[in-house]
Amino acid sequence: MSPHRIIIDTDPGVDDAIAILLALASPEIELLGISVVAGNVPLEATVSNACKIISLSGCVDVPIYAGAPGPLVREQVYGKYAHIGAFSDTLVPPASVRPQEEHAVDFLVRMTRQAAADNDPIVICAIGPMTNLALALVQHPDVARGIRQVVSMGGAFTALGHRTPWAEYNIYADPHAAQIVYASGVPVVVMPLDMTFQALITEKNIAAIGENAGAAGAAIAGLLRTFDRSDMQRFGRPGGPVHDATTIAWLLEPEIFEGRAASVGAQVSGKTAGYTYADFYGKTGLPMNATVMNGVDEARFLEMLEERLSIYGRGR
Repeated sequence: MSPHRIIIDTDPGVDDAIAILLALASPEIELLGISVVAGNVPLEATVSNACKIISLSGCVDVPIYAGAPGPLVREQVYGKYAHIGAFSDTLVPPASVRPQEEHAVDFLVRMTRQAAADNDPIVICAIGPMTNLALALVQHPDVARGIRQVVSMGGAFTALGHRTPWAEYNIYADPHAAQIVYASGVPVVVMPLDMTFQALITEKNIAAIGENAGAAGAAIAGLLRTFDRSDMQRFGRPGGPVHDATTIAWLLEPEIFEGRAASVGAQVSGKTAGYTYADFYGKTGLPMNATVMNGVDEARFLEMLEERLSIYGRGR
């Protein structure tokens, strides 16, 4: 079977870092490049973090492209740890690579058009605000033909939000972009909080990754302990979610996830901007534009993380 040809569109982020390292540790995936957007932290910091992650992986030939510095319409909002900014050199060693000169949106357009011409569409793993992808689709609608599917971490349907009571952060940060992607006609796989809250990484898992995955594992362990997202009151048990890594895990082992077809959209204005809604029963008469994941085999997901990331401890 040919590897999944993917682009990761991201705003690194701790779980973004894990998603990138998981993709690079997996021979089933060919990572064509990383397009970076402002989100968790400002663009300068997300680009710095992406360069550090790629340097840490040793896969220094994977190109990085800086993209949108803010959302399409709404005022900019950053993530919970925006005040910390870029990963410190203590947590993640300094980068040995720099971003490309080409803009991330131009990179997305170029790659998807080539994929369409080759009749070999690619997968976009959208694990940050979807501003870059929305700009590509609005400016050049033909690029949709070069995208096999968008695997998106974002949204909350039965779960309450985590950035606001009603919204998951990636959608809240740029709801207009999310709605453009949802309405583009490109098939979307949605990894919402409903599902990511079911797979919590614990100190036991973190310790195993830190001990067995070399310098990359040590950095991941340090990041997870520094930017702890455990919430006993909300989850009722120890551990915290690793949201973005589920997009890569789904490409590797879709059988460990459960999902349902739905018509998905995002509220773009008003007090509840960023709220995602899903019609699972055809009430609206709108086409089913997405598959929403609502279940995951937690044990296997965490086992996969430990197994795959251990490659960094064995020497690539």
